[in-house]
Amino acid sequence: MSEHHEDHEHIHDHEHIHDHEHTHGHEHTHTHTHHHENTKAVLNRMNRAIGHMESVKKMVEDGRDCSEVLIQIAAVRSAINNIGKIILEDHIKHCVVDAVQTGDEQCLQDLEDAINKFIK
Repeated sequence: MSEHHEDHEHIHDHEHIHDHEHTHGHEHTHTHTHHHENTKAVLNRMNRAIGHMESVKKMVEDGRDCSEVLIQIAAVRSAINNIGKIILEDHIKHCVVDAVQTGDEQCLQDLEDAINKFIK
């Protein structure tokens, strides 16, 4: 039911929308002007994960074996974790490099907060 792809993709836990101004759950706003080369791949992988979750939901609705459902949930969790890792990698290569160059300490604090939430 799940596909394994090695292409790189990523998402942001804090609903990061690049090239647009955005506000985090806390009280500050940043603007990103650099390009993230993995955005299209991340969105593709996210769409696959969403489709996979829909399939798992159908399995539950159809009364499929709980062991099969749990295995598919584990596969979705793995896919989501991989998306997060790619986003983190891309974020470090772009946002964090920019933050260090411009002295944006808030970006570094946001990264630390995001990592702590991501690895819980």
